[in-house]
Amino acid sequence: MKLKNASAAFALLGASALVLSGCAAAPEAEPTATESETATEEAAPSVDYLACAVSDEGSWNDKSFNESVYDGLLKAEAELGVQIAEAESNSAEDFAPNLQAMVDQACDITFAVGFNLVADVNAAAAANPETQFVTIDGWSEGNANLKPVGYAMNQSSYLAGYLAAAYSTTKVVGTYGGMQIDAVTDFMNGFYYGAMAWGAENGAEVKVVGWDPAAATGQFIGDFTPNSGTSKSIAAALINDGADVIFPVGGDQFGAVSQAIEEAGIAGVMIGVDKDVALTSPEYAPYVLTSAEKRMTNAVYDIVAELSAGGEFSGDAYLGTLANGGTGLSPFYEFDSKIDDATKARLAELEAGIIAGEIDPLS
Repeated sequence: MKLKNASAAFALLGASALVLSGCAAAPEAEPTATESETATEEAAPSVDYLACAVSDEGSWNDKSFNESVYDGLLKAEAELGVQIAEAESNSAEDFAPNLQAMVDQACDITFAVGFNLVADVNAAAAANPETQFVTIDGWSEGNANLKPVGYAMNQSSYLAGYLAAAYSTTKVVGTYGGMQIDAVTDFMNGFYYGAMAWGAENGAEVKVVGWDPAAATGQFIGDFTPNSGTSKSIAAALINDGADVIFPVGGDQFGAVSQAIEEAGIAGVMIGVDKDVALTSPEYAPYVLTSAEKRMTNAVYDIVAELSAGGEFSGDAYLGTLANGGTGLSPFYEFDSKIDDATKARLAELEAGIIAGEIDPLS
């Protein structure tokens, strides 16, 4: 368990653009340590409120959902003046003791990050009814002091799938996941149906490899280990099946996919997950068509902002959607000129249709 402050790179919070902001400038470099220290020095006056978080095995530097949550804590510390604490889990055996450590520190709110902590955070909430918890990608088993935060990732992933099919030259696109759990397959389902929608609209045959939502079968790494050999092998197999656009839903698999693309010698691209990957990991920007963002940073910050200002805790679930900005596509950056205006306009129409309830991203 470690206490941290806002000296971490703060530029990661810069991206929350919607689908039609594809003409944004190229990704910028992260600030230097001096710039980050200056930002910390100019932080808001201290507030007597302790916001805490427990990671899953992915670590706070996973370039994915753990890091997004921690970014929200850093933003709250810098802009609201709250104190923060965190406990990084190296295995599932760390979940319960790390949550207890946050209780022992008298945290005002504790975020448990990821589906894998659901059982432990519900147990902690039941054992500590006066302590407030939030479960990211989880649910409450009747605990009034536990707030679930989830995301309709099928919505932005539907847009990503439509774009992938439009961009693909082979009309074969691929996706694979870390583990076969709802928080992962929700991305893959939306991607599949979005790609199929482009094919239906354009009278073209589109094939999605790596996931079949009807049979609920597909390719999975088995964990969320960043850029593993298994991940690279799956990406290579999808490329061998003809895919030239790949959507890896397993945390930071972008190194594995880019290597598979390079070694195959194809003009392939990938779609990032959770964060604006072209911005936060600029080394992969030449391969990132766009990203389906799960904007956990915003939810974490908003919850801390409300409660630290005296707001009343609610165990009601939060669902991030296209409508409330909880999810969305990242800018297209250097790929903007390679996406025609008709496709951009159709993406905007699809987004509006999903928000209005006129388009079901799961069919």
